[in-house]
Amino acid sequence: MNDLFETQREMRHRRAAAVKRGVMAVLDVGSYKISCIVMQFSGEDAADTPDVTMPQMGSFRVVGVGTVRSKGVKFGEIVDMSETERAIRSAVAKAQKMAGLRVDHVMVSLAGGRPRSYGLTGEVEVEQGEVTERDIGRVLASCEVPPFGQEREAIHALPVNFNLDHKSGLSDPRGQVGAKLSVDMHMLTLADAPVYDLLECVQRCDLEVAGLSFSGFASGVSTLMENEQQLGAAIVDLGGGSTAISVFMRKHMIYGDAVRLGGDHITNDICQGLHLGYEDAERIKTLHGGLLATGSDSRVEIEVPNPMAQWENDRRTVTRSELIGVMRPRVEEILEEVRARLDASGFDGLPSQRIVLTGGTSAIPGIEDLANRILGGKVRIGRPLRVQGLPQVSAGAGFSAAVGLALHASHPMDECWDFEMPVDRMGTRRLKAAMRWFKQNW
Repeated sequence: MNDLFETQREMRHRRAAAVKRGVMAVLDVGSYKISCIVMQFSGEDAADTPDVTMPQMGSFRVVGVGTVRSKGVKFGEIVDMSETERAIRSAVAKAQKMAGLRVDHVMVSLAGGRPRSYGLTGEVEVEQGEVTERDIGRVLASCEVPPFGQEREAIHALPVNFNLDHKSGLSDPRGQVGAKLSVDMHMLTLADAPVYDLLECVQRCDLEVAGLSFSGFASGVSTLMENEQQLGAAIVDLGGGSTAISVFMRKHMIYGDAVRLGGDHITNDICQGLHLGYEDAERIKTLHGGLLATGSDSRVEIEVPNPMAQWENDRRTVTRSELIGVMRPRVEEILEEVRARLDASGFDGLPSQRIVLTGGTSAIPGIEDLANRILGGKVRIGRPLRVQGLPQVSAGAGFSAAVGLALHASHPMDECWDFEMPVDRMGTRRLKAAMRWFKQNW
């Protein structure tokens, strides 16, 4: 654990140094696309800009964006280092060219790695009657870390809820008077191989990693409204190779998971069902796809390539209802898997049970209605907050993780490695589910 905490601290120091220098980038490495956003920081408050939402500190404007088709990534994990390295270099080069600036430090996000959530609790006596930063470090160190294995790494360790004597639901108890301080913390771990592969690939591109985030967390930061983050909501980021799930409450992520299915699987079904090449299937899905058939869809004909054609004028058509018939079963499977993960997390115990769909696959017509049927209502499509300088073409649901990563880079939440902690005191007993704490406090 000592090495892990030191690595996280080092990345946080790099982020702070990059923000101080005024230039930094974020990199969302997905299965369908790789997006890079270059941010320029200033001390000026941009909150007065119309239709722009900015963090309270570390105000920035987007000065460059680069997006390329992802290569070498499957299920949100790198399977070909060379291909992914070339794609990352291309995305960063495009963003740097647009910005007219060189970038040395990046924060990165990934959706793979088979995330697992853990709920940790700790308690200590306040040393001097008033809670100090040292007391917070001590109480975080008292949390009993579960034995999640040698082949996993903790990516997030967020203190979600503090209790001071009889007072509960504190987000930051520093400066308050009390005798006994306790904390509920959420830890998210990923398989270490996908994490190390991503870090190595980014370093090969002559970039320093200034932070690492789960894409479901980043999407929640950019997409959920303030009341949703406070009262409880789930973000479902429907990507190309995987679907990231996170649950927020009291403005913190308290659960994270992923389904290894996404938009690429829908495209592959179209390839097989309609006998098309991948690029043709992706184009037809984007232009004509849908999930809820109407009576007129059986009369809407879509011209598709004919691999058996002997003459240039030989054409083949399929009806839109046929296309919907191929797409819908896979989307239903993805949403049913999401429902199972949310049920297992205890999501139905939250005061609010809003579910927000985002990611590129959320643009399929009819998905909101279908999700309402399968996930139990209160579903909406979410797009990222507006940030200064972000081009309109990069403001869609497919950029939720990238925009959230930029917001997180400018105003990071406190994590356990931000405090000085006697790490050797941390226990190893396995605890209960990640959302146990809120059931005791609501």
